[in-house]
Amino acid sequence: MEIKHALLLGAVEGITEFLPVSSTGHLILTAHVLGIPHDSFTKSFEIAIQLGAILAVAFLYWRRLTRDIELWKRILVAFLPTGLLGFTLYRFIKSYLIGNDLVVVLALVLGGIFLLFADRVCERFCYISDARELSYPRAFAVGLFQSLAMVPGVSRSGATIIGGMLLGLNRKTSAEFSFLLAVPTMLIATSYDLYKSHGEFQATDWQVLGVGFLTAFFFAMLSIKTLLRFLSSYSFLTFGIYRVLVGLVYAYFFLLPK
Repeated sequence: MEIKHALLLGAVEGITEFLPVSSTGHLILTAHVLGIPHDSFTKSFEIAIQLGAILAVAFLYWRRLTRDIELWKRILVAFLPTGLLGFTLYRFIKSYLIGNDLVVVLALVLGGIFLLFADRVCERFCYISDARELSYPRAFAVGLFQSLAMVPGVSRSGATIIGGMLLGLNRKTSAEFSFLLAVPTMLIATSYDLYKSHGEFQATDWQVLGVGFLTAFFFAMLSIKTLLRFLSSYSFLTFGIYRVLVGLVYAYFFLLPK
């Protein structure tokens, strides 16, 4: 992988990580268009540059993350399902799910349909405007939704936002809780993957990772701010339709005979 590829993939990661559209699906599709083989390093690169996106959340929300104990309690409760299942299923996910094109297509399309459904439900039943009002059982349930994102193409933010809305969080609060829940989730997941695979990296690989990391950080900050402004006036309808369309494009490139 070249530096120019790392720049582009880092931008794709930063833009899509916190949108309910599946950053993994977009990274795989982008890598295919660029002619980058989806080998072990590329898989680890796609996971590692998520740290840059997570750092953007920590930078934008550092006051809440360092002062709000009640919010942290709910974040940690929501993290538990993903943490337990992630460590248990790590080898299976990386060996059999990541890189499975049919799984990605189905996750993109079905995820888009569920997002449209949750968005309609939210118009009537979403009443919680502060994540600290979320009960611990509901916070745990949001974490169960997030654990679905271990399937490539589901979208961690998408699953968490859908879960949050179905459990009563309004659109903006659900999106922000998804951002904050990403901090422990992706920090631990990425660190664990780097620990497992760092011995496979060459010196030039670390340079590529660094470029992707910084690019993802910059574009993630822009993406978070843009999404929150968007949700002040609009719903998730556009994202639901977009997911379905991307799923069809993905199917064209990876599933249809050429």
